[in-house]
Amino acid sequence: MKIEINDVALSKNMQKLFKHIIKTANKYSKFNQKKFEVSINFVSRDEIRELNKKMRNIDKETDVLSFPNINLKPMAKIKIKDFKDDINPETHNLMLGDVVICEDVAKENAENFGHSYERELCYLVLHGFLHLLGFDHMEEEDKKIMRALEEAVLKKYKITLEGK
Repeated sequence: MKIEINDVALSKNMQKLFKHIIKTANKYSKFNQKKFEVSINFVSRDEIRELNKKMRNIDKETDVLSFPNINLKPMAKIKIKDFKDDINPETHNLMLGDVVICEDVAKENAENFGHSYERELCYLVLHGFLHLLGFDHMEEEDKKIMRALEEAVLKKYKITLEGK
């Protein structure tokens, strides 16, 4: 498992927590792979708005966007050898994709929802990662599954609405 985080201002403890959250989500989601990589990128309001407009045709800021490299089905078992074109030749890891987070919008969300900025970042990292694994929340049943998984992972690290 390789997770690249492009924000050097984040504490080592937060970066470590992100990695633990992804590792746990990997297990709880039944993706359960050891050789994969994810990139987590932090961008400005203008950058996330531009990405949202370009990729989703929605001309507004958002908190998190996910860009899966491959099309996975939630909770489905896979064999990495079936994705030969998506293996990083240097690391031999399956390249899942990128998660892009706007810190300014995350700070606003934390204030609006009444919890900490750190909790919001953990949630957004987790939420974005689950999208890379094929989870979605467009249909009510899918939303319930995704939310339950998010809550289970965050609960493991005692990250609650009132917590971290």
